[in-house]
Amino acid sequence: MFDLRSSEDQEQIRQMVKEFVEKEVAPGASARDDAEDIAAVHELLKKMGKLGLMGLPYPQEYGGAGSDQVTYVLAGMEINKVDASLGCAYSVHISLASWPIFHYGNEEQRRKYSTKMFNGEFLGAFGLTEPCAGSDSGASQCTAVLDGDHYVLNGTKCFCTNGEIADVIVMFAMTDKSKGTKGISAFIVEKGTPGLNFIKRERKMGIRSTVQNVIEMQNLRVPKENLLGKEGDGFKIAMTTLDGGRIGIAAQGVGIAIGAYEYARQYAKERIQFGKSIATQQVIAFKLADMFTKIEAAKMLALQAAWKKDQHMPFGTDAAMAKLFATDTAMEVTTEAVQVLGGTGFTREHPVERMMRDAKITQIYEGTNEIQKLVISGTILR
Repeated sequence: MFDLRSSEDQEQIRQMVKEFVEKEVAPGASARDDAEDIAAVHELLKKMGKLGLMGLPYPQEYGGAGSDQVTYVLAGMEINKVDASLGCAYSVHISLASWPIFHYGNEEQRRKYSTKMFNGEFLGAFGLTEPCAGSDSGASQCTAVLDGDHYVLNGTKCFCTNGEIADVIVMFAMTDKSKGTKGISAFIVEKGTPGLNFIKRERKMGIRSTVQNVIEMQNLRVPKENLLGKEGDGFKIAMTTLDGGRIGIAAQGVGIAIGAYEYARQYAKERIQFGKSIATQQVIAFKLADMFTKIEAAKMLALQAAWKKDQHMPFGTDAAMAKLFATDTAMEVTTEAVQVLGGTGFTREHPVERMMRDAKITQIYEGTNEIQKLVISGTILR
């Protein structure tokens, strides 16, 4: 059974991340958001690599920290309490880029890419979404044609987090359109490959100091040894990767919610109206009680999904429930945090407005929350 208590090692790592966040991440979070400072986030990721965080849940044999998914969730919560942009870039690297290469890659691919990704030398990205293929990944239009010792990729990807700053992109394309989803294959694409063109940076409501690119592939030649798994494995690789990625987004939702709640609670205790702290007003006190309760429930769902993955138990539905509840909680808690602060909460003087903007995307990416309900209902009605 899932043990709610953190181990000594897990607590030590969580505390190390907390101290790093307080010292290195928190002071410039708002400024990075205002400036959409992608380079600064990239530098923070490099510092995290030196601390062993970029390979946190992966084996030491391959350059990882030898920890687990539960520890990764605890670390993600600490990061996202302060900066969801950094949390987003980190989650994509750990869950969406590193995991499929390590899990589906052969030994040569692990040694060539995983070791550098885990020690922080390489940053990863994930190229699945297309302008006409969002929730419906099977509608992919990107193609990959074998030509001698290379696959030639053509087509457009969008919303590729870390894209232009990544060293490695896990890219998906159709090798056989006649087979539908069974015709999708996955490839490891290296930075600087001719034909890999970053044609646009998305301008966004939130997570503004991460980069999400539109990518145009024009006769992009990928060595056939960079095929991940076998031809036709791409859809399976993408879906199982997203199952695990939802654990990271659940951690992000919880972290954002905790950051907003803690800030609103402190503000409510210090703000005086009608001769007393507004925290003593029942309407505010009850808001805080609801926020805290939902955060605790979301935290348990995220940790349980992570624990099941660590135990090699089926976790897909648990990850969907955690992602759904934690990100809905993040949106609700940040909205209420702005309300607790009143008019000043709507200004950039306080971080809750940024947290509210950041929270929205968590309900959308790595499978919209409507898709999570399809996953969950498919399980309970089977």
